Amino acid sequence: MDAFKTLTGIAVPFGAKNVDTDVIIPARFLKTIQRAGLGKGAFAVTRENPDNIFDQPRHKGAPVLIAGDNFGCGSSREHAPWALTDMGFRVVIAPSFADIFSGNAFKNGMLLVALPQEQIDRLMEVAETDEITVDLENQVVTTPYQDRFAFEIDPFRKHCLLNGLDEIGLTQAMDKDIAAFEAKLAAEQPWIAGAAQAA
Repeated sequence: MDAFKTLTGIAVPFGAKNVDTDVIIPARFLKTIQRAGLGKGAFAVTRENPDNIFDQPRHKGAPVLIAGDNFGCGSSREHAPWALTDMGFRVVIAPSFADIFSGNAFKNGMLLVALPQEQIDRLMEVAETDEITVDLENQVVTTPYQDRFAFEIDPFRKHCLLNGLDEIGLTQAMDKDIAAFEAKLAAEQPWIAGAAQAA
């Protein structure tokens, strides 16, 4: 997973509330376990309108999505953050997020930023004309107009995102400790080590 430190870019001022995972990626696109290509199905119903916000030239490849309260509610499909990532989003900013979606997004390297509605409204306004900056290290969202909105994040999630560590990466980071434990186990209880090698 790619490390996340600071991102400056166009934000899509979507703003819709209670966007469930079936809106993010409709069930008809869930026939695959491949992540690549799911972006084509993201927000499919919304994008049937040729004037939709996602396909406007200014928003093509935008890395930030600004949404409304309770983003990612509904079913627990991991395809939702896969689709958002394949669409180009690295950050979603909203007043709140559904718990399961939040966990799935984090495990896939996506930063979710929760801010009060009045700050969301301001970012929606700025996004119409200017880029915004999301600084994970300092936990702040800024605009070219001196807006500065601090956000909270779980320290463990922050550490993982800053260092690009998913669950596999976290395990690999403990490689020396695991090897030391296995060596100690083999020395102290060779019958267990022998059974493991026989298997």
